[in-house]
Amino acid sequence: MPPSQSEDILSSMANILILEPYYGGSHARFVNGFRRHTRHETTAYTLPARFWKWRMHGAAVTLARQVSEAGPRPDVVFASDMLDLTTFQALTRHGLGNVPAVLYMHENQLTYPPPPGTGRDLHYGWINYASMLAADRVLFNSQYHLDEFFDELPRLLKHFPDYTNLETIDGIREKSDVLHLGADLARHDPHRSEPEEGSPIILWNQRWEYDKAPATFFDALYALAREELEFRVILAGQNFRNIPEEFEQARERLGDRSIHFGWEEDRAAYSRLLWQADVVVSTAIHEFFGLATMEAIYCDCYPILPNRLAYPELLPSEAHSRHLYDDVAGLLERLRWAITHRGELGGHSLRRPVSRFDWDRMIGAYDAIFDAVAATTE
Repeated sequence: MPPSQSEDILSSMANILILEPYYGGSHARFVNGFRRHTRHETTAYTLPARFWKWRMHGAAVTLARQVSEAGPRPDVVFASDMLDLTTFQALTRHGLGNVPAVLYMHENQLTYPPPPGTGRDLHYGWINYASMLAADRVLFNSQYHLDEFFDELPRLLKHFPDYTNLETIDGIREKSDVLHLGADLARHDPHRSEPEEGSPIILWNQRWEYDKAPATFFDALYALAREELEFRVILAGQNFRNIPEEFEQARERLGDRSIHFGWEEDRAAYSRLLWQADVVVSTAIHEFFGLATMEAIYCDCYPILPNRLAYPELLPSEAHSRHLYDDVAGLLERLRWAITHRGELGGHSLRRPVSRFDWDRMIGAYDAIFDAVAATTE
């Protein structure tokens, strides 16, 4: 590389301070993937992925202390939605001053469905809102997520008795963009295997949580079993508490049909499970992006997904009628077809369309945003 080109690259590198109070699961994979692929210099401060409410309250204080005791001043702060950015900036004002901040919205606490039997604590949605006010750029992981948040935000502000600051919404919207999640999809390639003999394999690789509506998924499987259709099931996906009742019941009722049960910590073994499966199903009632589903599709799983949330945005429009369902009847119809036409599933692979989310293809857009933000302080 000629000296002039090398000097240009070095001069365009920014020093990015990454702040992730909830370093686990997809948040951790996002941070790690970004750091591996960006051409910018990065320093990350993280906290373990537990006690999410306390992280949203207290992480800003903890991380501000750690950053204040650390090294050189960054060019840009890159924070996740789990950080109270306003408190962090107030506590680091002497050291970081006017360093611009980019806020990445993996999820938000204003539209994320609360657990059954509980109400929404608006304070956490307020933290997201105030952090957006303080940020220089706000990035959402899907258009669905952005639209849903800005549909709900006026209702949050109107909840208060006066000085509702509704006029601030337009300013936040103007500095907000959609930047889909980057993912290490190519890491699954070395573990690819040929389809095995036997009945088709249906995959669940999402979190074992209420917002993924596992009861709907299992009810569909039980209906197919009553029809005496042949299929097997892989029940993977991460679980952060005791095994939910639906999954315990499914292990008993599905019996020998269940060939894997539980989260697979080993990433290579997890990849092999994805390649082993034929069909991936989502019954989620809420999904801001759907990383686990995109990983399964990349590994040639045939997707059967709800015709809502982020899924219509992420799949090509010509695939919608085949892969997206509107109700339980549509779910069962597509599952029956997939189970009885296993040999035809490979002809409908969506691996190529979803490969656009691989970090190798996404990183250019991320780096360009940090180039632009860093330039505002030069």
